Amino acid sequence: MAAENVVATYYYPTAAPGAMEVCGAGGKCFDDDGRPKRSGTMWTASAHIITAVIGSGVLSLGWAIAQLGWVAGPAVMLLFSLVTYYTSALLADCYRSGDPTTGKRNYTYMDAVNANLSGVKVQICRFLQYANIVGVATIGYTIAASISMLAIRRANCFHHKGHGSPCAISSTPYMIIFGVAEIFFSQIPDFDQISWLSILAAFMSFTYSTIGLGLGIVQVLANKGVQGSLTGISVGVVTPVDKVWRSLQAFGDIAFAYSYSLILIEIQDTIRAPAQSESAVMKRATVVSVAVTTLFYMLCGCTGYAAFGDGAPGNLLTGFGFYEAFWLLDVANAAIVVHLVGAYQVYCQPLFAFVERWAARRWPGSALVTGEVGVPLLPGRRRCKVNPFRATWRTAFVVATTVVSMLPFFNDVVGFLGALGFWPLTVYFPVEMYVVQKKVPRWSTRWVCLQTLSLGCLVISVAAAAGSIAGIAADLKVYRPFKSN
Repeated sequence: MAAENVVATYYYPTAAPGAMEVCGAGGKCFDDDGRPKRSGTMWTASAHIITAVIGSGVLSLGWAIAQLGWVAGPAVMLLFSLVTYYTSALLADCYRSGDPTTGKRNYTYMDAVNANLSGVKVQICRFLQYANIVGVATIGYTIAASISMLAIRRANCFHHKGHGSPCAISSTPYMIIFGVAEIFFSQIPDFDQISWLSILAAFMSFTYSTIGLGLGIVQVLANKGVQGSLTGISVGVVTPVDKVWRSLQAFGDIAFAYSYSLILIEIQDTIRAPAQSESAVMKRATVVSVAVTTLFYMLCGCTGYAAFGDGAPGNLLTGFGFYEAFWLLDVANAAIVVHLVGAYQVYCQPLFAFVERWAARRWPGSALVTGEVGVPLLPGRRRCKVNPFRATWRTAFVVATTVVSMLPFFNDVVGFLGALGFWPLTVYFPVEMYVVQKKVPRWSTRWVCLQTLSLGCLVISVAAAAGSIAGIAADLKVYRPFKSN
């Protein structure tokens, strides 16, 4: 905080012992790190988590439970929710380095990793973080958005030509449309800071999830009974080997649906700490959000399985278990597309910023990297300033990921991305940081329990990744790019 910007300064002890609050004469207050006073609460933090977690992954949960059955499906979902809550609580304790109430704040996940770990672990975490961003926010979102756009076209086709019509349409043009839109939006600086974006994304997310849940309930009522079995899809419908691979892939789909560790520290950084530390507030917010999310996931997943049994589609709104009301499917899929257009940019901003900061340090005197060019919006109108490197690099990135995404295997990709990110980012690094932060003695009971948890989750992640890779390999045998689906 610059001294010339403050006419008079007053210091008030905050509720946390040792911390100080700074207020200017104009009434604007700052926290102990000089940043504007945080105003978040347990409820706002819970809302942020729920908004981040409930996404397109919810649409594959009916299929995931169909592979596992009525016993193992909900049990696995409950297991992932408990592991996610526990490791999130460990991560919450790493928000401040040293003293839990007065220690230095870590503003991001990578800040916490840098403060607690060192050497090759930091480099591996950075690589995994950006690989996860590329996978989830670009390839996964591009596939999901194009499938939803395709589903709108096919739903209208089925309505007018009948449910028996093939309505074969290629998804490639829709991927290109999505990519062009993302090229445009990627040129907007600090897109993730637009205040209404999170509100819109949350509304869209709940819109399509609620429609999927409602259509599933209607289908169960129409069936006059619950479909499915205790053990899931039967051997005979699929081969024994496929049963194993698909069950493992279901683990990855469920893991993907719970992935939010990368943004937990950022959410915690919005909290206004009362008498207890920010970590205590964050832990309560995690309990609320994981409980709400798990309940919603159970409802969506179990309803999808109850409605379609072994034939549960891989994506509840695009697999055409439903044909009517077609306009409701259109609304739900349009909501998915709107949600993913914004989510793509929000998730990509850390990667964009990292590459652009690196380039500015590498070539500080380059006009291409640090300069700006005036581009006229309309003849005779005000010019828009564009950074050549940002425009070139971001455009190339979107084009490259769009091309890679032209393998639309929604469940396989979702399962693989979930398996890839779950163990290292949700379990391993939070456990390692907690051990360092709390100075947990090696080979103590707590240390052994934490390492056992980490090892068990590693085994699950490797198995889930193997199942998804097997699914992708099987799909590649019959998939032909640029052909109608």
